[in-house]
Amino acid sequence: MDMDSIYRKGISRIIIYLLPVILLWSLVLIFTYHQYSNEKDHKVRELNIQLQMFNHFLLSNLEDGHDIDSVVKNYKTFTKDIRVTLILKDGKVIFDNKVNINDMENHLDRKEIQTAMKNGSGFIIRRLSETNNIQYFYSATINDKYIIRSALPYSVSLQNVLKANSTICWMVIGLTFAITMVIIMLINTVKQSNINYIKFLEQEQEKIRIKRQLTNNINHELKTPVASIQVCLETLINNDSLPKDIQTKMIDRCYQSCQRLRNLLRDISLITRIEEGNNQIEKEEVNINYIINDLKEELDIYPPDKRMKLIDNFDEKVNIKGNTSLLVSIFRNLTENAIAYSGGDTIIISLLENNDDECKISFEDNGNGVNEKHLPHLFERFYRVDKGRSRQTGGTGLGLAIVKHSVLYHGGNISVSNRKDGGLAFVFTLKKN
Repeated sequence: MDMDSIYRKGISRIIIYLLPVILLWSLVLIFTYHQYSNEKDHKVRELNIQLQMFNHFLLSNLEDGHDIDSVVKNYKTFTKDIRVTLILKDGKVIFDNKVNINDMENHLDRKEIQTAMKNGSGFIIRRLSETNNIQYFYSATINDKYIIRSALPYSVSLQNVLKANSTICWMVIGLTFAITMVIIMLINTVKQSNINYIKFLEQEQEKIRIKRQLTNNINHELKTPVASIQVCLETLINNDSLPKDIQTKMIDRCYQSCQRLRNLLRDISLITRIEEGNNQIEKEEVNINYIINDLKEELDIYPPDKRMKLIDNFDEKVNIKGNTSLLVSIFRNLTENAIAYSGGDTIIISLLENNDDECKISFEDNGNGVNEKHLPHLFERFYRVDKGRSRQTGGTGLGLAIVKHSVLYHGGNISVSNRKDGGLAFVFTLKKN
C-alpha cells in the first residue's frame, strides 16, 4: 500500500467520523427550530383564542342591545390598553375606543378583516396601525351584522408573553454540545491512531528500504574479498610450481581478505544489535575518561605510520549509564577513521558541556578534512569519499554508521563539519541516564 492510499484512507475515515456530528447537529437544529416555532405559535394561538372569546363576548352584548363603549370599559380581564374597533361589513368603522373614527379609513383592505370575512375570524401579529402608528396584535371576528376587532399594543410585555420558552432548546443544544465533544474526542483519538499508524508504516517502510539497501551493499562488499580469496586459492591449487615468495603473497592476500570479511561481519552484527532494541544490549556505569585513557595508550603502541598524538581536554569526570562496547566503538571508530583518512597527526578530544542530564564532546583531527558535499553522507553505511583508497585501507564502510547508531542509542545526536584550521570536527552528545 503506497503512502497516498494511506493518507486518502485516513482522510476518508475522518470524513466518515464527522458525518454523525454533522447529522446530529442538523437534526438538533431542525428540532430546535420547530420546537421554538411551535412554542411561539402555541402562545400566539392562545392569545388569539382569548381575544376571540372577548370579541364574541362583545358581539353577544351588542346583540342584547348593550352599549359597546360601556361594555369595553367595564370588562376587567384585559389590560386597559386594549383597543376595540367595530366595523360594518362594508368596511366602515363605526366605533373605536382609542382613535377618532372620523380619522379612520375604510378597513376592508386590512388583512385580519379579509381573513375574518373569509373564515369567520382572523388575526395578524405586529402590524403597524395606519391611524396612530402603533404596532398591534389584531384579532377580528365577524357575525351577521358587524366585524369586531380587538387589538393589543405589541409592547415589550406582550413580546415576552408571546416569546417561546427556550429552556428545552438550550438544554438540547447543551446536551448535543456535550455529545459533540465526546465524538470529537473519539475522532481525535482515532485520528491520532491513524497518524501513529501512518508513522509506523513509514518507519517500517524506511526500515525495509534500509535493510534492502544494507543487503545490497553487504552483497557488494562481500564480493571483493571473496573474489580475491577465490582467485588466490585457485592460483595456488592450479600452480604447484609457484615460487615461494608468490605463494606467500597469495596466502597473505587471502589472510587480509579473511580479516576484511571478519571485520565486516563484526560491524554488521554490531549495527544489527543496536537496531534490534534496548533489551539485547546491557547497560552499566561507564567512565568516559577511562575509555579515552585506554585509547591514548593504544595509540602509543600503533605502528609509526598509523600513530597519531591524542590530546584530551577532559577537566571533569564523566560517568554515563550505557553500554561499554558501544561507547568504546564511538571513540575507536572515530580514531580509526582519522588514522585511515584524515592525513593528520593529532587528535583532540574535548569536553564541551557537562551537566546532570548529558555531556557534549568534540572529536577533532588536524588533517585535510573533506569536500563539503560529502559531509551530509559521512554517516551513511558504506559511503566512501574515495572508494579506491578506502578499500585499500581495509575499512568496512560501516565505522561512522556505527558511531551514529551508538550515539543515538545513548539518546544523543552527532554532527560533523570541517575545521577552519583543517581536519574534521565531530560533535556529539550522550545522555547520562
